[in-house]
Amino acid sequence: MTTSKRDYYEVLGAARDATPEDLKKAFRKQALKYHPDRNKAEDANDRFKEVNEAYQVLSDPKRKAQYDQFGHEGMNGQAGRGFDGFEGFGGFGDIFDSFFGGSTGQQSNRGADLEFQINVSFRDAAFGVARELELNRMERCERCDGNRSEPGTDVIECSTCHGEGKVRRTQRTFFGQFEQVTACPTCEGEGQQVKTACSHCSGRGTERNARKIEVQIPAGVEHGTKLVIRGEGESGGKGLPSGDLYVHIGVQRDQVFARRGNDVLMTAEVNMAMAALGGIINVETLEGSIDIDVEPGTQSGAVKRIRSAGIPQMGTGGRRGDQLVELKVVIPKKLDDQQTALLQELAESFGLERVSENSNDQGLFDRFKDAFRGEDSRA
Repeated sequence: MTTSKRDYYEVLGAARDATPEDLKKAFRKQALKYHPDRNKAEDANDRFKEVNEAYQVLSDPKRKAQYDQFGHEGMNGQAGRGFDGFEGFGGFGDIFDSFFGGSTGQQSNRGADLEFQINVSFRDAAFGVARELELNRMERCERCDGNRSEPGTDVIECSTCHGEGKVRRTQRTFFGQFEQVTACPTCEGEGQQVKTACSHCSGRGTERNARKIEVQIPAGVEHGTKLVIRGEGESGGKGLPSGDLYVHIGVQRDQVFARRGNDVLMTAEVNMAMAALGGIINVETLEGSIDIDVEPGTQSGAVKRIRSAGIPQMGTGGRRGDQLVELKVVIPKKLDDQQTALLQELAESFGLERVSENSNDQGLFDRFKDAFRGEDSRA
């Protein structure tokens, strides 16, 4: 068997809209074909493992829904182990239950769950956003309302189980004789048969439809959050509840902001004159720009905190974190003659034990500040 996995439906020889009973029949056919006791071909054992793995996934509504949407990449190691041979009965429980009507092959009591991935911007994640999703899912047939019969025709008692919905089967195996009580394969446990199948869904009771739904992404959502939307999965058929929709949220990186808990982090640049003498810079927040003070003598790496300018905490009614602005003092790479002379004069003044506070030194600081102010002090 090749290392790349074949499509599970292809392995079983089943259509993608096959019913649980169709999948079970396809599995039995392929399992009998490749059973190592019946088939002595060199690749029979590998084929048998492949068949068992495919059926373990497709007979489980949740894993089937995940496989239908994402393929093998979406299984994340959740596929069945396959048939490991009889030594220690490794992996044999699943194949035995499925082959002889155990729990693996039984119908679920609800519709299959669906999974969907949504990517949102940093700011949409902070304040929440509504998104429209396009789903392709099994829904109850509109024509027969899930009854499987053509409207106006009769529904009759199942001739196989006589209305009980269950059948007893005795199987003689190499382990001995076993009696199994399983859902009736003819009526799928309903106890009734349709006389005339619905012309729209061919008697399945469900049909695949494209559907658009709106999902509200809550404020404060984090990357990797999984939202559960009850009842928006696939239809469970007549009398059964629908599955759920699981929405996985991915938050895109922002060019300005980063997140730590509910606090927003950013870096703002300050020229060396302002860092030494103090001033005001304009910084961006999630809701616009504001001015913040830079104290005299600010060192590179100092942090300014803007209260309640961070991200709302989910489920707290709007309580927000803070915004932390790390100040980065920038040293100019090029100086004009005036700036060079002033810095030289300043350097000489710092050569003293203490900078003089007389008017001449104050004038030096004023000229230093003016020379390095620039046209815009924004970070």
